Amino acid sequence: QVQLVESGGGLVQAGGSVRLSCAASGRTFGWYAAGWFRQHPGKEREFVAAISWRGGNTHYADSVKGRFTISRDNTKNTMYLQMSSLKAEDTAVYYCAAGGKYGNTKQDYDYWGQGTQVTVSS
Repeated sequence: QVQLVESGGGLVQAGGSVRLSCAASGRTFGWYAAGWFRQHPGKEREFVAAISWRGGNTHYADSVKGRFTISRDNTKNTMYLQMSSLKAEDTAVYYCAAGGKYGNTKQDYDYWGQGTQVTVSS
């Protein structure tokens, strides 16, 4: 079992930046691929970014490519999402996830955090 806790969300102005963190506990975090998803009100949870077990590979949704950066520090059991050039449409609840497959669908991940709200004001 892996427990995940997100932090770093809040209110930010359009064009600004924020960094989300995902702290893992339980089993060794480095055993898992990890990712970020987000959910807009009334919509399905959607893929944002993923990172492989040691961080050597990453991929992003087209909507955030070039603006968001995913990273991880397995020595700290923590994953990050640096979000820049934020837009109003980035407003959502952001979830971190971990699992055995490096993928871009919800089904690829077995463990989820509780989510953190990011609100971008225009």
